[in-house]
Amino acid sequence: MNLGIILGLIAAISWGVSAILIKLSVKDKGAVTANLIRLYIVAFLYSVIFFINNNFNEIFALSKTQLFVAFISAQLGFVIGDYFYFNALKIAGVSRTVPATSSYPLWAILWAFLFLGRGINLKVVFGALLIFSAIVLVRKTEEEEHISLRGIIYAILAPISWSLAITTLDWLSSQISPFTLAGLRMILASIGVSLLLPSILDEIKRVTKFEFIAIGLAGIFGLLIGQYAFVKAINLAGSQIVTPVTAVNPVISSTLAILVLKEPPNRKIIMSLALAVIGILIISSA
Repeated sequence: MNLGIILGLIAAISWGVSAILIKLSVKDKGAVTANLIRLYIVAFLYSVIFFINNNFNEIFALSKTQLFVAFISAQLGFVIGDYFYFNALKIAGVSRTVPATSSYPLWAILWAFLFLGRGINLKVVFGALLIFSAIVLVRKTEEEEHISLRGIIYAILAPISWSLAITTLDWLSSQISPFTLAGLRMILASIGVSLLLPSILDEIKRVTKFEFIAIGLAGIFGLLIGQYAFVKAINLAGSQIVTPVTAVNPVISSTLAILVLKEPPNRKIIMSLALAVIGILIISSA
């Protein structure tokens, strides 16, 4: 099996574990608080590794354009996108949120078509319709279970933001080494999210030891292991191949949510997972 695909699967598994840890850590805390702590922890770990391995020399050699694009990519992926994602998890739960957020490969392919000149065909259109159907099913479930409309809106906005981050990441991946790029985005994201620090300082002071550990582990799985594997995979195989491979993330997240968080399974949720995964796999074969 292609190493890029294997790394994509590792990324998906890491993100699935991270989603469970995030859900555990944001029960009584805001999404911004959890995200800020997570980014600070991972940015610190990357900075230590960068110092030991002299990765900062590569960063100092980057052009202003490369740094600007990396900054925008980081904010779209880990500040804006994850803000919507964390809130969706808190409002709707893992098994209700992840099927809707699984549409990010569809958006990534659309942006690649519009901004990078990539081709698009009937398979992509058909896969898009299946993914849209998955989102409709999730929305019907939320209506039946009286879950806030805000949860599904956040779950749709998150993948749009992520996909724009992936498009910029694809452009950067051929110019910056994978580990340096992954860490640079974490450091820049931590700088961006710091603008919100004054408004959440009191809540940060009330974070418990358990919440801090859960958030930290979520960061290590999702942002250190998962993001490096994802960036390296894109470097090896390209976003048009790797991004759809991560479609297994909904299956992993929702299965763990049912087993670990005891979220009740739902027939429509299971159907939406199947539709989302099939749709993304069709797109990946286009």
